[in-house]
This record gives sequence, structure tokens and C-alpha cells, in this order.
Amino acid sequence: MPLYEHVFLARQDVSTQQVEGLLDTFRTLIEENGGSVGKTEYWGLKSLTYRIKKNRKAHYTLMNIDAPHEAVAEMERQMGLSTDVIRFLTIRVDEHETAPSAMMRRSDRDERDGRRGPRRDRDQDRGPRDRDGGPAQARDNSSDEEDAS
Repeated sequence: MPLYEHVFLARQDVSTQQVEGLLDTFRTLIEENGGSVGKTEYWGLKSLTYRIKKNRKAHYTLMNIDAPHEAVAEMERQMGLSTDVIRFLTIRVDEHETAPSAMMRRSDRDERDGRRGPRRDRDQDRGPRDRDGGPAQARDNSSDEEDAS
């Protein structure tokens, strides 16, 4: 059977328990149609880059699915009818990742424990700069005032 990775976004108004309920509903739908759901990951409530259906945040959830196309199509149809699901994406893959997804892994920033390398002081190597980034020039405003009178 084909393998799929499926991510869906639930409205910010629903609780985590309701998102888990949605996940269980879609899991049973896949299993009733002859498929199976492997790993599932709840990525949490995250900010969206832009508003989707008047939502600024969404609950992100990943599902690894091993099911026939008809089962996935039926699940997507049900998600389209659900008012709690604002977006979803299904991608066919050659194999599922067994390790945690990139969203669940610790980033390099976390592994450094907040330690950073030496900071290069930009203002020290260069002279003063004006707003446009070019070298600041001394301006004599007294001649402008005299011309105006």
C-alpha cells in the first residue's frame, strides 16, 4: 500500500483534547477503509504566517499513513467538511521516517544551551554611518538657514 505523510491544522479555538479527538476520528476512518496510521505527532499551537479563515494560530498534527488512496481521499473529504480543520496537506512518500520529525527535534540553538561565539562589533571596525548605510558626512546647516532668509 502507498505511504503518506499527512499534516492538518486545527482552529486555535479548539482544545488539545478536541484535537486528539479529531486525530482518533481520522485514525478510525483510515482503519475502517483498510489502512493503518503509524506515528502521530502533535506539534502544538503555533502562530501562522498569515491569517487562515480568521485564525492567527493553529494546532499542528502529523500522521504517518499506510493506506489505499480511497481511504486517504475519504479522510480528506471529511476534513474538508469539518469546521475545526482549517488546512491539511497529504504527501505520498517512499518510506516513513522512524525518528522524530524536524519539528520535534531539538534545534542547534537548544543544543548550545544559549552559548554563542564571539560577537563581531560592527560599529567598531567602521566609522560612523548615516541612515542610508553610507559614511556620515558633516553637514553645515548654517548656510541653509542663511539662504532661506
